[in-house]
Amino acid sequence: MPTIAIVGVGPQLGLAVAPTYGTHGYDVALIARNRAKLEVLASELAAEGITAAAFPADVLDRPALTQALKSAATHFGGIDVLEYSPVGGLQTVMTTPGATKPVDVQHEMEFQLYGAIDATRAVLPAMREAGAGTLLFTTGAGSVDPVPQVANVNAAAAALRNWVINLHKELDGTGVQVAHVAINVSIGTPAIPGFPTAQPEEISPVYWDLHTTKRDQAELVFSL
Repeated sequence: MPTIAIVGVGPQLGLAVAPTYGTHGYDVALIARNRAKLEVLASELAAEGITAAAFPADVLDRPALTQALKSAATHFGGIDVLEYSPVGGLQTVMTTPGATKPVDVQHEMEFQLYGAIDATRAVLPAMREAGAGTLLFTTGAGSVDPVPQVANVNAAAAALRNWVINLHKELDGTGVQVAHVAINVSIGTPAIPGFPTAQPEEISPVYWDLHTTKRDQAELVFSL
């Protein structure tokens, strides 16, 4: 059976993307830091008839991330789709452009861009050889239209977006799809009063579309 590996999987978007693929016959490799939480998510998916397994790794620990993806590929017989969407949470202090120092951006660069690059390096060679596969990367819409209050996060997200769209261009014609998803809503509950909010299940179908019917598309901005 084909397999999707979700890096940074959590109880919201990741857990919505998993059944979106699982109901189409995909096995699911769950990758995040906390093994106990991953096991809970795997059990929830199993209750829906979806085969899933946990492969704990922190995206900041690049050797561990690479090993988790290699272990998932061995366990399931390969990885057909990679979805990268870890969330930094409270580890980053948000800064405005004028107040931003290089150190304010560094953690987010490590978390967003460098983690994505290493995750890609772990799965892309097999996809190139097969002439098939999909790589999907998620950021907030500040990667496209930056917001002054979160300048340091937006800067790293924009760097990831640039790299993803460039990778899409490089792999055009190889059978490997690469796309960036920019989410211009709060997920689940409003982050800011009055800001548009969507449920994870409303967003997750775009990841299936980019894998199936929109394989020539390098970017999709989700808005309400």
